[in-house]
Amino acid sequence: MADEAGNVVTWKTVKPGVTVVTAERPPANALGIPLLDGMHAAMDAAEKAGDVKIMIIASAIPGFFAAGADIKHLSSIDAESFTAYGDEMRRVNDRLASAPYISIAAVDGLALGGGLELAMACTLRVSGPGGKFGLPEVKIGLIPGAGGTQRLPRLVGRGRALDIMLTARQVPADEALSIGLVDRLTDGDAVDAALAFADEMRGASLPAQLAVVRTVDAAFDQPFADGAAYEVAQEQSLFEDGEAAEGITAFVEKRRPDFR
Repeated sequence: MADEAGNVVTWKTVKPGVTVVTAERPPANALGIPLLDGMHAAMDAAEKAGDVKIMIIASAIPGFFAAGADIKHLSSIDAESFTAYGDEMRRVNDRLASAPYISIAAVDGLALGGGLELAMACTLRVSGPGGKFGLPEVKIGLIPGAGGTQRLPRLVGRGRALDIMLTARQVPADEALSIGLVDRLTDGDAVDAALAFADEMRGASLPAQLAVVRTVDAAFDQPFADGAAYEVAQEQSLFEDGEAAEGITAFVEKRRPDFR
């Protein structure tokens, strides 16, 4: 399937429960309106299908995951249009971050500015050897405005986040792995590695996995006592209304659970 914006974003179910979404907007996957609209279309399709457990976000442009905001577009708009454009970038990222499935960014090339913000909105990140990551907005007199100043410190800590943003430098893949900006590093193809990662996860209960993500994220946003109380509420909900009954029964019966 593909969106209606000139096939800028396409998506395909590659195995049960796993969809690969591919961006292709030459020369560098700048996050203009066509690409943002395509991301919305891919997420619309996943939610309509209702059977997506893992979405992999990838690029068909060699050397680039996404180079960031569309600077040419920024050079031709007024303040009101700038606000609207930023809102659209934030809406894509926030929607991806709260999606009813696990998302993995498969990066092998530059993920800069809005491109890194898109990758950080995913649940997890896998990098190939050519991955480079940065938030260089200070070089054009701006700051990361689509979640970058909030998500990067949560991943790498305050000091490292300030280092990356204030210097506008590009972080190579091996350093990105060592500081927690990416979760897995492969010597091969990033999409293949993301698919292997997906295989490790797709046999588990999706409601339980999403509850894990929510409770871990709560650890960064709430005092410990509040986060622990939220953890208890999530656990109780899974036992009463989730797939725990099937998982427990399958364990007792020594069979594979039949999760949806």
